Amino acid sequence: MSLVPLLLRNALRNRRRSVLTILSIAASFCLLGVLMAMYAMFYLHQASPDQALRLIVRNRISFTNPVPLSYENRIASVPGVRKVMVYQWFQGIYKDTDAKNNFARFAVEPNRLFIVHPEIRLPDAEKVAFIRERGSCIVGRGLADRLGFKLGDRITIVGDIFPATLEFIVRGIYTSDLGNDNLYFHFDYLNEAVFKGNQDFVSMFAVLAESPEAVPDVARAIDAQFRNADTQTKTDTEQNFVLSVISFLGNVKLFLMAVCGALTLTVLLVAANTMAMSVRERVSEIGILKTLGFTQENVLFLIVGESVVLAITGGILGFALAYGIVAYLRTQHAAMISLNLLEISPPLVAVGMVLAVVVGLASSAGPALGAARRGILECLRLSD
Repeated sequence: MSLVPLLLRNALRNRRRSVLTILSIAASFCLLGVLMAMYAMFYLHQASPDQALRLIVRNRISFTNPVPLSYENRIASVPGVRKVMVYQWFQGIYKDTDAKNNFARFAVEPNRLFIVHPEIRLPDAEKVAFIRERGSCIVGRGLADRLGFKLGDRITIVGDIFPATLEFIVRGIYTSDLGNDNLYFHFDYLNEAVFKGNQDFVSMFAVLAESPEAVPDVARAIDAQFRNADTQTKTDTEQNFVLSVISFLGNVKLFLMAVCGALTLTVLLVAANTMAMSVRERVSEIGILKTLGFTQENVLFLIVGESVVLAITGGILGFALAYGIVAYLRTQHAAMISLNLLEISPPLVAVGMVLAVVVGLASSAGPALGAARRGILECLRLSD
């Protein structure tokens, strides 16, 4: 520990280079932290107790292809199914095509919505008003704050896929741990406005299972029931359904892993270059330290420790920046994908700090070993 003050002084002896190195490492770790948070949200996050009970039944070909409305009663008869609800996506245009005015809109059966989605919370009076009034809707708190929606406001959406202009009255503003950026309205209202009550297909169904243990059996039973039908189904957990939507962008998992790997290699090369330059400048100084009694282990500790200090400092700064970026991203919206679960969690920070230590060790190992093994005379004679 008596070598620590000298180690810290060495780390700051060339302040400009040290600051630039720390900033370079911080930039890489910032982007790395954001990408790791996205990877954890998509692929490592555990479903909530309510989410673990839900299944999405869609067309086997693609979720953009509809399924017959008549399937609802047949799905409800499958053992282990507690409740089934229609999910109909309504595209359309609100105000204009600006991205800020784009949000998810779903036609649902309001008397079943709060059973299938118990995490949706709003006052009882607002819930009753929404269920009773066919032309009403409820919006998420995040969406209401972003677009300025208030109770009693009228929202007009001009359909594009469906040739109809629908007008809703906001009767409730809900909150949910899984996302607050959706608009829900009555499926019957859409059916009457577009199909005169004769709609015979929907985008998908949301299914609530009796227990988490029943979910795999329920999924298999639903798909088996329609295996020989003209329209076959694919039943997934809600989490897997979201991942299937993301997969339309490509192999997102491979992309995130590849970029994280490239960033790690980049920060390793930056740190290694810095340490190589630092050691070259101090070869004669290392020889003097050895004449004063410093051992090979002492020299290794000083060089490697300096690299680790720079890497950890850059890692802390980078993850602090990533925390701010992630906090901002959580306030944004993405259709059918909730960003509420995007976070820089303590385990993620721990992984980042371990990675920073690894970068510090790996980048300085070569220069440190070379300097420690040089003889005193060789160090004193060598000059750049």
